[in-house]
Amino acid sequence: MGDLFLVRHGETEWSRSGRHTGRTDVPLTERGRDEARRLVPLIRSHRIGAAFVSPLQRARETAELIGIPDARVDADLCEWDYGGYEGVTTPEIQRSRPGWFLFTDGVAPGPPDRPGETPEQVGDRADRMLAKADAALANTEGVVVLIAHGHFLRVLTARRLGLSPRHGALFQLATGALCRLGTEHGRHVVAGWNIRPPE
Repeated sequence: MGDLFLVRHGETEWSRSGRHTGRTDVPLTERGRDEARRLVPLIRSHRIGAAFVSPLQRARETAELIGIPDARVDADLCEWDYGGYEGVTTPEIQRSRPGWFLFTDGVAPGPPDRPGETPEQVGDRADRMLAKADAALANTEGVVVLIAHGHFLRVLTARRLGLSPRHGALFQLATGALCRLGTEHGRHVVAGWNIRPPE
């Protein structure tokens, strides 16, 4: 079975300032576009069998900039729904919830169109996405690329390795970074993490 490539979208104004950016559809900054463009040689050096992208514009633009404009849009790749914490930074949340940590404590409920997700709900989406990626891998000789968001891809990585969604906390992921999930002796492994070409 081939490898799974994970690409986190490039920088946005909200990611730069540390604001939780779930379903708010913010664009890339110019730096974010540059981060994506720098990944092109890493992507082009592999045969791409299939690619999937989050419907949010920061991910779709990243897909175009890395040379995969025809990636299949899949809502399961959306970022964590932060509910009442959308647009809020961790220090701001911790003023009212000291010691709060996303991966263990989840989020406060939000409005009906943004109710929030538990770590387990994000894990369920990650499992669905991994099943789709595995189906694509079974039918191609190339790699499968997922272009999405930091917290979601961290949970997806944990699930790929047989860990709980909460263990996504172990996998820090920068904007405009490429990660590679592969196998060794039939077991899923991290083959490369947070790969970013020099600026």
